[in-house]
Amino acid sequence: MQEDVRRWFDRRTSRASDWKTSRLVDVKGDTTVSVVLPALNEQDTVGAIVAAIRTRLMERHGLVDELVVMDSGSTDGTYDAAVEAGAKVVRREEVLGEFEPLPGKGEVLWRSLAATTGDILVFIDSDLRDFTTSFVTGLLGPLLTDPSVQLVKATYDRPLTQGRTVVPAGGGRVTELVARPMINLHWPELAGFVQPLSGEYAARRQLLEQLPFPTGYGVEIGMLVDALRLVGLPALAQVDLSRRKHRNQEIGKLGRMSSEILQVAYERLRREGRLAMAPPATELTQFERSGDDYVLLTVDLAPAERPPIRTVPEYMTRYREAS
Repeated sequence: MQEDVRRWFDRRTSRASDWKTSRLVDVKGDTTVSVVLPALNEQDTVGAIVAAIRTRLMERHGLVDELVVMDSGSTDGTYDAAVEAGAKVVRREEVLGEFEPLPGKGEVLWRSLAATTGDILVFIDSDLRDFTTSFVTGLLGPLLTDPSVQLVKATYDRPLTQGRTVVPAGGGRVTELVARPMINLHWPELAGFVQPLSGEYAARRQLLEQLPFPTGYGVEIGMLVDALRLVGLPALAQVDLSRRKHRNQEIGKLGRMSSEILQVAYERLRREGRLAMAPPATELTQFERSGDDYVLLTVDLAPAERPPIRTVPEYMTRYREAS
């Protein structure tokens, strides 16, 4: 690790326990905070997360001003569970109507900017099974206490459940096999991020408005690389949330996620002038055993991307009116 990155790691890495709710309420001032939960068929977990945030951080302390679940086309009881627990639920097609909805997490994160009004946005995945409100307070801490911080990423251990066996830090396979080697090779300034693909992070609206959003699984690496370019490493931070337990994905889906992430990374290299052209092939072929033969599964994973939202007239009009 480069020496300046090591110094950044020591300075900009904190623990969730460092940030007490009462202290954050005292320093919050006029800053408004929106918490966003992107959700796709998460009826079993979203309600408990919403209830905890509403009860403890909105009603009891007034730290969070707005709580929005962005529904990405759920077909189960996600919508009703979130509403009953006290969230405002926005379906992806209900904002920025000039854009036909696309599948993917990055799509609803981008649209969430138009569905919220907070100066700071906190993104929390809605499939967490061990959520505590320290996830939110931890991510807010550096932003509310240091005006130079623009983006805060979560770090944590990710257990991997295999039947009845739990490997305490066996998760994060895409991070360790794809994202971390890619980052260390091409963006060594970011090598100090423990979980560069974490789905929990917080940022100032003024930064998010300037970022393009890949619509799929590449949104996290795209956001991190683009933020580095815009505001520099000293404006980035990370907070240790201890552990994150969620639904583990099967290996085939992880392969598809990896392809999207690689393509988003290559596009950033192209834009930086370090790659002559985008990869010529965007299809991924995978294999499944069927008896004595293989079944070939080929899917086109060409990433889509939304422009910086401040370039969208509908957003600028809506946000000004809401503010």
